[in-house]
Amino acid sequence: MCDYKISERAYTKLIFHAAKYPHQAVNGLLLAEKTSKGSLVEIVDAIPLFHQCLHVTPMAEIALMQIDAYAEQEDLVIAGYYAAPENFYDNQIDKAPAVKIADKIQENFKNACLALVDNKLVTLEHDRAAIQVYSCAGDSARWAKAKFTLSQSAQTLEGVSLLLKRGAMRDVIDFDNHLDNPENDWTNEFLNQSLNDLQKLY
Repeated sequence: MCDYKISERAYTKLIFHAAKYPHQAVNGLLLAEKTSKGSLVEIVDAIPLFHQCLHVTPMAEIALMQIDAYAEQEDLVIAGYYAAPENFYDNQIDKAPAVKIADKIQENFKNACLALVDNKLVTLEHDRAAIQVYSCAGDSARWAKAKFTLSQSAQTLEGVSLLLKRGAMRDVIDFDNHLDNPENDWTNEFLNQSLNDLQKLY
């Protein structure tokens, strides 16, 4: 079974996505370095997908193709899936929306992970990681809890709290926003740069 290290950028963007649409389920993809370090998979970025119709297959297929091309260009690989259930108390894997996308990713990347946002922990006083991470253990087709670390954990949580208080989650753009207006950049380059600048302060 793999261990996972989740970067500040990836964690912040997936939490922002959940916080921007607190009354809706959201999902997205996780990108990792192509070269893994032993059993460690380093998740370096998150691409927000949908907040409206998470199960619309044609839209998901279009998004996956575009994101796969983007990942290839950045020398990354689609290595995981994240989701935040609509119901505040749903934090179990069987409640994860559109989990079939995670199954598909795992077919193409055997060390793929699934990160489930724990809605109860997404607060302005962000004092611990608000996700649970799962992987497919061994040859099993079932998702099981996996070990993960959050890069620069204390600083990341403090930074997320600060940015949530400022309302920075409104800046995150998902694929639904891009479909509404193609000028909306689903790579979130503006947000990525802002997070890089913030990281330099720590």
